[in-house]
Amino acid sequence: MISCYIQAAKLFLHCGTENSAMTKPKFTWELDSWGIYSPWDRQSKQLPEPREITDTIPCIKDIEFGYILTIKKAKGKKIHFTIDHPPFKDSQGNIRPPFTGEVYVKKNSWDFFLGDTIWEPLGDKVGPWRLITRIDDVILADLTLKVVLGGA
Repeated sequence: MISCYIQAAKLFLHCGTENSAMTKPKFTWELDSWGIYSPWDRQSKQLPEPREITDTIPCIKDIEFGYILTIKKAKGKKIHFTIDHPPFKDSQGNIRPPFTGEVYVKKNSWDFFLGDTIWEPLGDKVGPWRLITRIDDVILADLTLKVVLGGA
């Protein structure tokens, strides 16, 4: 695996190709953007638009944040993702575990958005949000965005 790491505060990214020794790359990926985005209609095929590249997110109701990856040559592969968030409680008063999920790559060149939106109460959303995306055992991105009190 060829990897590059970009470090800004607690920003760690993997980008490159996944391959075995002496074989053609099976899939490639690239981090296109990260930070603050336009509101996202999850029912739409259109991804949110980047508004600001940053690793610091103001804790404002309904702000959309995360990252977009472009993944190539991986059609049919399963993406596993995790959003490890600050400890906030669900409606029953239990600490929510990290958000996890899976989605299949739909095309040979596919853009994938991983992120979230701030909701009320705001105070328990402050802190590090670690977003991890992988295919098989290959980490495509591992990014920590810091949600902070204050407005834009």
